[in-house]
Amino acid sequence: MEGPWALSLLLLACLLSQPSHPREELTWAPPPRHAARAKQDPGKRHGSLEQPPPTQCVRCCDPPQHAPAHPLYQPVPQINITILKGEKGDPGERGLQGKFGKAGSAGSRGHAGPKGQKGSVGAPGEPCKSHYAAFSVGRKKPLHSNDYYQTLLFDTEFVNLYGHFNMFTGKFYCYVPGIYFFALNVHTWNQKETYLHIVRNGLEAAILYAQLSDRSIMQSQSLMLELREQDEVWVRLFKGERENAVFSDEYDTYVTFTGYLVKYGGEP
Repeated sequence: MEGPWALSLLLLACLLSQPSHPREELTWAPPPRHAARAKQDPGKRHGSLEQPPPTQCVRCCDPPQHAPAHPLYQPVPQINITILKGEKGDPGERGLQGKFGKAGSAGSRGHAGPKGQKGSVGAPGEPCKSHYAAFSVGRKKPLHSNDYYQTLLFDTEFVNLYGHFNMFTGKFYCYVPGIYFFALNVHTWNQKETYLHIVRNGLEAAILYAQLSDRSIMQSQSLMLELREQDEVWVRLFKGERENAVFSDEYDTYVTFTGYLVKYGGEP
């Protein structure tokens, strides 16, 4: 019993040490249980002064000590939504298309796809697709005049692009219309005339002539002709009214005939 009484004495000493207020009066009344215990056991007092039991101070504005720890649960009525849900309706009409957004940046290049199948053969093109024509031929055999005109045949082919010069007939056939340049070079025969024509479609276009002389010389002729498609150009030796000839041998080429396209006729 010493513990509670010691605590009561300490509390009483604290109250007596504080200054007194005229308006406040402190009263103390022992609790009923301590008063009954003192009547029953008066011999257990400490000294001649009876110590009062400890008190409890309660403020009038303090909340109640036995407030509920948790708020009271209030039930909320629940509604079954599935009962109120109706049947699914029909889809509505499609709305108007919205505005296009800004174009995004170009993406990276993708991987190369597999190789496709080979296509079918196309239709044949025009007879002449290339705008080029050129030839250069030579002769290693001499030629003498007779009673009729002789076409000069050539036995050496230097250049014959696309085969436009026919080596069997000795004629150039025009497959590409346009302006052409032609040049003829021959070696004369001493003591004989040399009389040749450059012919276009059977008509003389230019003449190569050399009078008889004690010496043989090289003689040349050149010109430009505007040809249409399927025109023909060749060289012929004059007939035997005049004894004329061209010189050559089997070792060297003394006679040459050259021609090439200068400007394609279809160009503006």
